[in-house]
Amino acid sequence: MEPSLGFGHFLSQADLVAKAILVLMAAASIASWGIIVTKTVAGRRARRRADDFLKFFWNAASLDQVAARLEATPPDEPFSNLAHQAILASRHHERHAGGRLFEAGGAGEFVTRAIRRTIDEETAEMESGLTLLASIGATAPFVGLLGTVWGIYHALLAIGISGSGTLDKVAGPVGEALIMTAIGLAVAIPAVLGYNFLVRANRVTLARLDGFAHDLFAFLATGSKVEETKASVTPLSTELSARRA
Repeated sequence: MEPSLGFGHFLSQADLVAKAILVLMAAASIASWGIIVTKTVAGRRARRRADDFLKFFWNAASLDQVAARLEATPPDEPFSNLAHQAILASRHHERHAGGRLFEAGGAGEFVTRAIRRTIDEETAEMESGLTLLASIGATAPFVGLLGTVWGIYHALLAIGISGSGTLDKVAGPVGEALIMTAIGLAVAIPAVLGYNFLVRANRVTLARLDGFAHDLFAFLATGSKVEETKASVTPLSTELSARRA
């Protein structure tokens, strides 16, 4: 009675190299799903907290109220951290007035450097793990293909030794070897989709963070919101119409 073919039979006949590839693929799958789930959950929590903070920030009576909340509750998402670092930089420059090299320049330049540094740190934090995810998505199909080639090689050797080259003797072992390619694709596809999803989410968050940074800088420099500043400036077309009248 011939043994039934399938993944179980393939695993029982696999050598050390094939088993090592399977272990590697399993570890890559666990790592990719761990990154996808962890960052997705963390990103959703950060967005909810960011929305709450932005609502509080623009409805606060003064920067002192914002600073008091940030001191009482440490920043736990990019927007509150950016506001915290910008306020600290502004107040630090007011107290020390550029006494050291990294504080040189005007208050605007000092706050700008603090904002850029914070955005760079938040960007690095959001992008952590994505390199591994992209590497898994790019290499997993080739690792699975390597396992398939290795399995076909041993299957053909076994067929050659047995001396029987009929279709039923060839199709079974070759079909089992193709399981490795399927495993590689099963690992790579979620990794690629997860990478694209996370990169898109990070791009949207960074765009919002960049816009908030401009508004925050304008607020620290002028003491008023961007909307209020825009409202106080007469549009050029209106001014020209008034002059013509």
